[in-house]
Amino acid sequence: MSDSATIQAGEADASTAASTSASSASADTAGTTAQTPVATALQDLIAGGVAGSASVIVGHPFDTYKVRLQTSKPGCTESTRAFGGFSSLFRGMAAPLSCAAVVNAIVFSSFGESSRLWDERVERRAAVLAAENTEGGDASAAALPHDSFTKSFCCGSFAGFAQSVVICPMEHIKCRLQVQHGMGSADALYRGPFDAVHKIVSSHGFSGLYRGMCVTWWREVPAFGLYFSTYDYIKDMGNQLFADGKGDVKDWHAWGASAFAGGTSGCFTWLIIYPFDIIKTRIQTAPWHTPQADLKIVNITRALIRENGWRFMFRGLGVTLVRAFPVNATVFPVYEFTLDHLVSSGIGGRD
Repeated sequence: MSDSATIQAGEADASTAASTSASSASADTAGTTAQTPVATALQDLIAGGVAGSASVIVGHPFDTYKVRLQTSKPGCTESTRAFGGFSSLFRGMAAPLSCAAVVNAIVFSSFGESSRLWDERVERRAAVLAAENTEGGDASAAALPHDSFTKSFCCGSFAGFAQSVVICPMEHIKCRLQVQHGMGSADALYRGPFDAVHKIVSSHGFSGLYRGMCVTWWREVPAFGLYFSTYDYIKDMGNQLFADGKGDVKDWHAWGASAFAGGTSGCFTWLIIYPFDIIKTRIQTAPWHTPQADLKIVNITRALIRENGWRFMFRGLGVTLVRAFPVNATVFPVYEFTLDHLVSSGIGGRD
């Protein structure tokens, strides 16, 4: 999943956003009956931008270290000092930070619209068919259980597919900047993200920015589907655990459940799709003169396993999981807290 939305995404807090904007927003707690006003698209965008920016700041140093592990040979990892010191860990952060709001806007709108279509075309149609097959056509007797897991997975996968259009070039630029050894070194081809975009487009055309698009889809589509569905499931379980005798959940308990669900689902998702991230990084940081045949997913995978063994496909997973939990545990509470205050204050709401 993407490192800026998260889902990557990230990466990534669209599950709550879409459920808020696609229908009347609830307190999202077990047994809660009070309804909150419906959030607007602008409020979703603002809250998502704040949460996305927070996740980038928290996670980018870990991501830089992960990329350097993925692009170095086993036993030859260079120290942070060789890349320019501690500040080099934040190199390339401008690209994902500047795109955080755009990525979240795409994720929220894609997930929200697909959720509405799911309700209208799938669940409503299923309920109608069930009512027709029920004796007497009693629709209330034919009410179907809400399959939130399947809905979240399918709509999340669609959101992952859509936001890859922005994530792919952004991460391409980020990865190339992250593996440079600093200004003055032989591999310092780009002075920053805008210089990188200008030089890549000038030398390789606009399509050059989209190197690794196919493997980005392979990573983002299942990642977002898993992320959204597992988040909803774990958070629901947490809310049920914290609910009192009346079924109510205190705000700080709900935020705690949200943080734990976000962190856990983020780690689980990365554990499943991590090899695709290794392949994507290799494709996007390969020299420009590399033959296209050598950049195919199958050929890259075979070469990596042949040269380094299958364990290399999980190199950097440890630091990725260390990064994933705080990043995703930050995204959801920040998003929900910001959206709650926007909705209650009327900022960005309907006139």
